[in-house]
Amino acid sequence: MFNKANIHIFKQISQKRPIFMNFKLFYIVVFLLLFLQSCQLKDENKLFSENIKQPTPPNEYIVEFNSLTEEYKGQKRQEIEQFFNSKINFENKFSGSFLVAKNGQIIYETYQGFANYEKQQPITAETPLHLASVSKVLTAAVVLRMIDEGKLTLNQTVTSILDDFKFTNITLQDLLNHRSGLPNYLYFTSDETLWDKQKILTNTDVFNLLKNPKITLEFQPDQKFSYCNTNYVILALIIEKMSHLSYPEAMKTLLFEPLGMKNTFVFNYFTQKDNVSVSYKSTYQPTPYDHTDAVYGDKNIYSTPQDLLKFDRATYSDTFMSKTLKNLIYKGYSYEKFGVKNYGLGIRLREWEDGQKIFYHNGWWHGNTTSYINDRNDTVTLIALSNRYTKRVYQTIRLTALFGNYPFTLQDEEE
Repeated sequence: MFNKANIHIFKQISQKRPIFMNFKLFYIVVFLLLFLQSCQLKDENKLFSENIKQPTPPNEYIVEFNSLTEEYKGQKRQEIEQFFNSKINFENKFSGSFLVAKNGQIIYETYQGFANYEKQQPITAETPLHLASVSKVLTAAVVLRMIDEGKLTLNQTVTSILDDFKFTNITLQDLLNHRSGLPNYLYFTSDETLWDKQKILTNTDVFNLLKNPKITLEFQPDQKFSYCNTNYVILALIIEKMSHLSYPEAMKTLLFEPLGMKNTFVFNYFTQKDNVSVSYKSTYQPTPYDHTDAVYGDKNIYSTPQDLLKFDRATYSDTFMSKTLKNLIYKGYSYEKFGVKNYGLGIRLREWEDGQKIFYHNGWWHGNTTSYINDRNDTVTLIALSNRYTKRVYQTIRLTALFGNYPFTLQDEEE
């Protein structure tokens, strides 16, 4: 227990004291040496423990599905790859990310093309690409979780949260399912009498422009469906008001970090426009930014297929969202017109007369085209993200025919 230096100290002390003091001093010295030895061991143990990688706390939102056999994955992988090469990667022009998973397990993924063609910077599994309107799915998720936690309600009016909002009878549900009647800011800000396009537009600017007497509702709330980016601009402001955080920070704190989405973030036009993957036309000519590129909620989230798969898996968790709320999310709200296409709460859907349903969302912003498909009946996830303009990513939904009884074929083109 004692090293040579400690024994030497003890001998020196004992030789300089009368014998009747030595016993008392002996115990004091022993106590001090034991204490010092204990501290030394604690420091060493601390250093040792710091060098050991601590286990990651279990993610409470992860749902475990049945494992897939290697034979099953191999068969599907071959069919998926053939489809990808012939339909998505036509003439080898695809630049982006592509992933197919079942039961939360990746069957096929590929990454090709360039995040920056000029610098020959390749796209990899860790390269975040612009999600375009697939961003709406994630914006909706944070609002819906606030509703699940009792902080908001679906039938709550926007004016009860944002005091200066001009339209008094629009609810959160109207925003989430695009039945608000609000005009699209992408259109009314092109009016030079309303906005100088030399100035960069923000969410607050959109909110303030809605106060202008020239801007009116296109129809009364909940009368019909009309897809409108303005709805999600307002939802982003509601997230900020309720969380007391900026939208980028709120999304990071309330969604991306809890789900382990490490390569996902909200784009900041003012600080990141030269540091993100470039948006290209089909000719690899960069698509320029414009005055609407700082607005978020409806767009401007960058992510990867692997991160989106983490989100997708969480949607099956009753901890992430309650069963009651999921029953409201994954249903149609617009039946004014006959057809199979509809919109839920932050998600599109196809529903057929036999009861089959597929949930999805597409996106298109500048040269970025994206598609996210959630086949809940077969627990299949399909994700295609492209930073080089192509409509072929929208063919991805046809791959659901490999897993369920859906009216698609792998040969025909999806409209």
